[in-house]
Amino acid sequence: MDTVKSSIDAKSAVRNTQSYESGVVPRRGETVMVAGEGCWMIDSEGQRYLDLTSSQGVAMLGYNHPVLTAAIQEQAALMHACPNFFHNDTRADFLNKLITATPLHLTRAFLGNSGAEAIDGAIKFARLATGRTGIVAFRNSFHGRTVGALSLTWNPRYRRKFEPLLPDVSHVPFNRIDLLDKAVGDGTAAVVLEVIQAEGGVHVGEGDFLEAVQQICRERGAKLVIDEVQTGFGRTGRWFGFQHFDLEPDIIALAKGLGGGFPMGAVVYTDEIQESVFSGAHGSTFGGNPLACAAGAAALSVYQDGLIEQAERAGDRLRAGLETAIGARRVVREIRGKGLLIGIDLRTKAVPFLKTLMETHKVLALPAGSTVLRLLPPLTISDEEIDLAVEAVAASLPA
Repeated sequence: MDTVKSSIDAKSAVRNTQSYESGVVPRRGETVMVAGEGCWMIDSEGQRYLDLTSSQGVAMLGYNHPVLTAAIQEQAALMHACPNFFHNDTRADFLNKLITATPLHLTRAFLGNSGAEAIDGAIKFARLATGRTGIVAFRNSFHGRTVGALSLTWNPRYRRKFEPLLPDVSHVPFNRIDLLDKAVGDGTAAVVLEVIQAEGGVHVGEGDFLEAVQQICRERGAKLVIDEVQTGFGRTGRWFGFQHFDLEPDIIALAKGLGGGFPMGAVVYTDEIQESVFSGAHGSTFGGNPLACAAGAAALSVYQDGLIEQAERAGDRLRAGLETAIGARRVVREIRGKGLLIGIDLRTKAVPFLKTLMETHKVLALPAGSTVLRLLPPLTISDEEIDLAVEAVAASLPA
């Protein structure tokens, strides 16, 4: 650690870091993270932080997981890039594992680099398949910040300075069947939703509402697109969040946990959608590169080996611990979520408590809107670490 310390100027590093999250996640002083181990991040001073953010939801296996690390190292020694006009054995292995993990009706995949890119692909594929242009999304949604994905994202703070965005996009209130019914018509190509609005406040879709979304799409010829970027790969205690509600989406958008923390995104869709996707309709220079595919295949193998069931149990323990420790406190309005995606809705701003958690208790958490503390730890979190997290959250909030 002394070597790391001597080779980095913390203040300069922070000043020169591109703050694309500025205004969303409070700047954490001048802390410089240089390493990780399991569910812990380590800064340039050697201090350890329990990470309940999974690096914004991507490090589902924590840091320095032996299976993921070995796969990346082995592939890097063979081939790190391969254009998509050649077959590649690592890519084929990954795609086989991915399609095996998805429900049987989802048989096709396009590989990219991020969740926003996956959403952009989903928009294009839905428009091709239907010959329509309209997109219905939801208030408090978050789908990314490329121009396409931003058009579906609700928060005006993200959108305002980039308008006009894509035309024919409307936003309706979440969990309101009556208003959705009015919004979906003959010109609607797709309804795009998160079954749990993570960034928007950890709002869980009601079963009747989500069933109605699917039924309305089927009746009116619109495609059902589900954004599983944050809820996929065991985060909610199932492979995918929509599986809690027995939905059958036409298209799902994936990223974050897809590569275990290595940058990766994917659009997974039906054979029917594929019939309309012509050669060159979508593309990605880096998408499906062997290094990313090696990481993704390794991550999928670990998820499949009992980790998703473990994550469900861990989520139950974390939720129960929080309910016992803070559920009755006046400052807490509600604790909600599924699995290891939990939101603590406060009656006041969340940022001061995030700061206390980090500075006093060395625990990292995220906001989700202005009043919600969001917890999404690695799926590998232990019972002891869960109990430590509960203690820290309880100590940071007023009694």
